[in-house]
Amino acid sequence: MIETKQDILDILNMPEEAFARDVLPNAQRAREAQFGNRILLSAMIGYTNVCKNQCLYCGMRAGNSALKRFRIAPEDVIALGTNAAAHGYKRIFLIAGEDPKYGFDGLLEIVRAFKDAGMFVSLACGEFERARYEALKAAGADEYVLKFEMSDPESFNRMNPSTTFARRMEAIETIRALGLMLASGNIIDWPGQTVSELADDILLMKRLGISWAPVIPYLPALNTPLFETHHRGRLELLYKEIAILRLIMPEIRITAQQPGADLKKGLADPEANDAAIRAGANLLFYDLLPDPLAADFRVIDERHITGPKHAEALSERFGYEIDTNI
Repeated sequence: MIETKQDILDILNMPEEAFARDVLPNAQRAREAQFGNRILLSAMIGYTNVCKNQCLYCGMRAGNSALKRFRIAPEDVIALGTNAAAHGYKRIFLIAGEDPKYGFDGLLEIVRAFKDAGMFVSLACGEFERARYEALKAAGADEYVLKFEMSDPESFNRMNPSTTFARRMEAIETIRALGLMLASGNIIDWPGQTVSELADDILLMKRLGISWAPVIPYLPALNTPLFETHHRGRLELLYKEIAILRLIMPEIRITAQQPGADLKKGLADPEANDAAIRAGANLLFYDLLPDPLAADFRVIDERHITGPKHAEALSERFGYEIDTNI
């Protein structure tokens, strides 16, 4: 049983051989008990890469002048998403930078169209006032994704200078209070993070009762203040966190679109995705953006989230059943 912070620390500090022997098989069984051999595949659209924020680690930060910015008109977003629905995709993830000039009425129009198409609608559009979360729910949004990134307030405030930890948590609690499903999670092994802080992140996800853990290891992004650290999050900590999350919250979705040892392969590395799945992850994405725009949706470098062929190849190679009816 994993019940206390010390239980989590024991796993995070566990030698790799012991983790592979004593924890990984239990996490895999927990995933299979909930989902069988199915890996969930969601459509995804990054509808604007404009962002007003200056997060020290994010490639889409306002200060990255090298990035080619775009906004996709609501009618074009709707066309992409409803086409995915016609091809059997029942879940769509709308993700964006915090773009104050992307009309909120247009966003509501998008949500209504996707709900009318019978889709589960998940959004990650940043911090809003309560009235806007209420409007999104009324339009048909099912889930809102707002990552706390790091549970230590001082670290959060330093790394995310455009907002505060208190403001982020207030928004998260508003989402929960309104009855929207909450997806939230952390950046694993960012420069300076301690294992104790990582354990606190996991405990916060548990306390929040999340529906999806969109976790990812820290990856250096060009033209960000942290790029010169030449540090990347350790994969062994990624797999340990995924396994712990699966064991303490067996019903949640956990991102399987994860990097491997070769960052040039991005998040579409079959071996890396399989390793995450074997640790307990179960959610992949099909990027609906045309390739030129997808390349500029660069929260991280070498993102490479591609179309359904990646999921099909993963299925053929490792035997997973890909499920778009979620």
